[in-house]
Amino acid sequence: MRFAFLQEPPFCFTDASGRLGGCDSRLAEKICQSLGLETFTPVEAEFAELLPGLTSGRWDMTTGLFVSDERSRLVDFTRPIWMLPDGLLVAKGNPSALDGYRSLGRDDQALLGIISGQIQHQTALQNGIPPGRIRIFATQAEAAEAVAAGVVRAYASVAMAHRGYLARHPDAPLAVVDVPADEMQPAAGAFALAKDNVALRQRVDTCLGDLLGSSWHRAMMTEHGFSDGDIDRLL
Repeated sequence: MRFAFLQEPPFCFTDASGRLGGCDSRLAEKICQSLGLETFTPVEAEFAELLPGLTSGRWDMTTGLFVSDERSRLVDFTRPIWMLPDGLLVAKGNPSALDGYRSLGRDDQALLGIISGQIQHQTALQNGIPPGRIRIFATQAEAAEAVAAGVVRAYASVAMAHRGYLARHPDAPLAVVDVPADEMQPAAGAFALAKDNVALRQRVDTCLGDLLGSSWHRAMMTEHGFSDGDIDRLL
């Protein structure tokens, strides 16, 4: 199995030795073992490459992505592997007193950072942030550094991804603001596979049915900062 991943803790990341960790990668590797596949080959990619890489056959499965109608026209998704709310990464102390997308939208000087192709771009537009005040970045690290440098007022992504970044960069002058449910409900993320891989999707879903909520899964997710409540949303 060739598994495409991003540097986006706690979902996927490489440590100082180059070893791949993170809850999505560990779950994918566990599935690979359960299916009796001979090799698990991680392939690092940028977000914008994930779906084109699937459709062109560069890899077999991607790290978890939010499920959307647009993406589902291009690829197939497994059953959800997490269901999480959005968050804004802001300067430490939240000096602009942001409490979500709409508060940022009301400040006509505030810029928002988004990773290219991520679903938060559309969510920001739906919550009143004009297209001209959205800046696009290729990676989590670039967007976080832009907030720290004051280039953008906030960076929108999954709140858990922001917390994962701060866990690995505890000295970064940044903080997380949870987006309220009336702006964006917690949304489902799943592994993505190519549309011609129906047999693999069915086998992966069977494994996920056995793994999600198991003692192994709960212990692994707890190691990466997830609560039982986060897991129970899936069940």
